[in-house]
Amino acid sequence: MSESKSIGALEQDFQSPTKHESDVLEIIYRDEYLVAINKPSGLLVHRSAVDRFETRFALQMLRDQIGQRVYPVHRLDKPTSGLLVFALSSEIARILNEQFQQQQVQKTYLAIVRGVPATCGKIDYPLAEQLDKMTDSAARLNKLPQPAITHFQTLASTELPFAVGRYPSSRYSLVKLQPKTGRKHQLRRHMKHAFHPIIGDTTHGEGRHNRFFRRHFNCHRLLLAATGITFNHPKTCATLPLVADLSAEFTLVVNKLNWSETVASTNNRPIQL
Repeated sequence: MSESKSIGALEQDFQSPTKHESDVLEIIYRDEYLVAINKPSGLLVHRSAVDRFETRFALQMLRDQIGQRVYPVHRLDKPTSGLLVFALSSEIARILNEQFQQQQVQKTYLAIVRGVPATCGKIDYPLAEQLDKMTDSAARLNKLPQPAITHFQTLASTELPFAVGRYPSSRYSLVKLQPKTGRKHQLRRHMKHAFHPIIGDTTHGEGRHNRFFRRHFNCHRLLLAATGITFNHPKTCATLPLVADLSAEFTLVVNKLNWSETVASTNNRPIQL
């Protein structure tokens, strides 16, 4: 499962896609009740005081694109790409919100992490509430850490002959992540806790490895993507499985690490522990 590549092979013909290639969002699914998009990395879901100078928001862009009001029912961090679901009415938003709150939604992510985790496992590590001084001024400061559970599966790994840290080579893995709770930055914080930080995470990751991917892969994003989501349709109650492709920039890194076939064969079924 592990292999080495020369720096020439890694960098050959590697070009990063132009930022904001298009303001047209990729729609994965749409009916009269809801719409799901493949959110690009670097795009906020909605206006936020944290990024008060940002001018592009998925909610407004999608509203303008389809010509009707949309209601967010969950969130993705700005640097995370992938599936993002919106309701097309307040009543549908209420039904979908209940499914998320009751943990009835199956979410699947792909990430590239430092090191080689176990074949599969569960991270059961409570997370303290992360407060932002601009947006969480009214939140409780003495709140106890909340339960947080993430299932993971290591899909592929590689060893590159470059001394990013103290060792003469560096190992990286492609992992499938399924959060069972929805804490703020849960996947990023859990992978840091497991000593396998996600590449490109400037808050919870490791700077040396992030810089290595910027230099040698021209990759300037968090390598975390929401690739699958399954829930009950709010009107028909039928199971609705949705899948989104990785972005062009993420895919280029995957291809350079020879993981494209692994990604193509990955499914969004629950991880068997």
